[in-house]
Amino acid sequence: MLWIKSLHIIFMVTWFAGLFYLPRLFVYHATCDDQSGKERFKIMERKLYYGIMTPGAVLTIIFGMWLWHGYGFSGSWLYAKLILVILLVIYHYYCGRFVAAFKNDRNQHSHVYYRWFNEFPVVILFAVVILVVVKPVLF
Repeated sequence: MLWIKSLHIIFMVTWFAGLFYLPRLFVYHATCDDQSGKERFKIMERKLYYGIMTPGAVLTIIFGMWLWHGYGFSGSWLYAKLILVILLVIYHYYCGRFVAAFKNDRNQHSHVYYRWFNEFPVVILFAVVILVVVKPVLF
């Protein structure tokens, strides 16, 4: 199971790297004025979302479920973590919506919006790591 745990952590790091970087690309894309720059950002966003983030998310969830099944974890900390993972999947989905909006030149948000949007996965990461390491009894 240590191999599975290692793979879960590796793909979680991969997923979070994308979750941190993609909204930063949105910030830069929203402020970009030239067409060649915009096209470059579209390519970067697409490759990051579909080539790195989405496989990272799927594999994180697969190996996480494998760990859950193998170790039989239980407790309120785990249910809190699962809720946070669901919120992260929803956030991931919204990142995909923004990738599509930029692809079709239909972005409706400013760079300031994306700067704030970029903070959500930071909060989730802190909470998930604390839940997994400390395993507090919440309810």
